[in-house]
Amino acid sequence: MNAEQPPAEELIILRAPTVADGADLWRLAEGTGVLDTNTPYAYLLWARDFADTSVIAEVEAEPAGFISGYMKPSDPQTLFIWQVAVDSNFRGRGLAKKMLFELVERTGAKRLETTITADNEASIALFTALARQNDTEIVRRPLFTEDLFPADSGESHATEDLYVVEPLNA
Repeated sequence: MNAEQPPAEELIILRAPTVADGADLWRLAEGTGVLDTNTPYAYLLWARDFADTSVIAEVEAEPAGFISGYMKPSDPQTLFIWQVAVDSNFRGRGLAKKMLFELVERTGAKRLETTITADNEASIALFTALARQNDTEIVRRPLFTEDLFPADSGESHATEDLYVVEPLNA
């Protein structure tokens, strides 16, 4: 399947994930090659406990992408987006944008937060599009700086900047 030109009438289904989708969420995250992949168990729990604030996309019945999120316990009007993943075979079709807009509408969030590293141009563009759609701005500030990540993990981690989009017109 050509990622540049989707079929004219491909069937895209956006829905809340179920536990049966947990393995697919893990595979999609792992397949990006850039996300911090969690254990398969974490994706099973996520699909069980945060399905209402997450979305999986199926294209022609094939898992093509997901967004995981949650409503912040300290601010139930704020949707925090944790991970956005789109399979490489389905990139360039606006799937991440469709999932994000559907999730914001479904949750009724008035504010969105996410963290993004400075080199993640695709995510910055995605959340900028959300701000534009809601006729608002993005506010960005460092949140988790490199020094906060464990040095003995064997991995380096770039600073995660907090992006805030508000108000949302959900």
